[in-house]
Amino acid sequence: MIRFGICNELFEGWELQDVCKLVREIGYDGLELAPFTLAPLITDLSSERRREIRRTIEDAGLATIGLHWLLAKTDGFYLTSPDPEVRRRTGEYFVALAEAARDLGGSLLVLGSPKQRDLLPGVSFDEAQGYAVEVFRRIMPAVGDLGIDLCLEPLAPTETNFLNTCAQAEALIAQVDHPHFKLHMDVKAQSGETDATVPDLIRRHARNAGHFHAQDVNLQGPGMGDVDFGPIFKALVESGYDRWVSVEVFDFSPGAEETARRSLECLKANLRAAQSSPA
Repeated sequence: MIRFGICNELFEGWELQDVCKLVREIGYDGLELAPFTLAPLITDLSSERRREIRRTIEDAGLATIGLHWLLAKTDGFYLTSPDPEVRRRTGEYFVALAEAARDLGGSLLVLGSPKQRDLLPGVSFDEAQGYAVEVFRRIMPAVGDLGIDLCLEPLAPTETNFLNTCAQAEALIAQVDHPHFKLHMDVKAQSGETDATVPDLIRRHARNAGHFHAQDVNLQGPGMGDVDFGPIFKALVESGYDRWVSVEVFDFSPGAEETARRSLECLKANLRAAQSSPA
């Protein structure tokens, strides 16, 4: 069953209890967390504070979805570095993030982090892919044992020059070959693919997706721009996707409460229409 969540960085400066109260009142089921909103590094977040955060979210009647923006505002981590020590350190941090996600009650990590995977000077795409496969093969047994899905996000060429399409991401996922290593899909990111529409890409790939982010290409919430979410939800339903859909926005100017409300209204209306339409 598709459930709706929202990413917490939209509520910058709010107390977590107030975020949870509003999000639940609006009608969301879950809250997705950016690590930099919790601590400078996830390893700085104490066990006691993790329990407090989880309790606050659950007491509001919400679920913790997981973590995204995994490497934002950090230094020293790089997925495709030719330096094996940097890759080792990066892999260990992913495992620490998975431990935190579990402690917070979540079930997934979303790995975008475009600036920590760009091709470095002198590193080819194939070499970078080899480095990434090596990191993921090493860490996925530990991540999987924690009950966490690591979801790899293809991003548009305007954001990174490594893994720009769902097909490229799925090829890397196949090389790693671990049941907890999955694809992440995103309306804005997949709108950058030139060989297919977002609904077409959903029909091709969503059966293998572990998570889905929804927003408009104008960087605001669903229903706050020109993207038609009707065909998107029709494709999600037809593909059998039955996991979380989280609102992730980048333009906060309409305000957190208006963005949260209008986004959920759009998502719910289009899901209802997709579920009631003939196959």
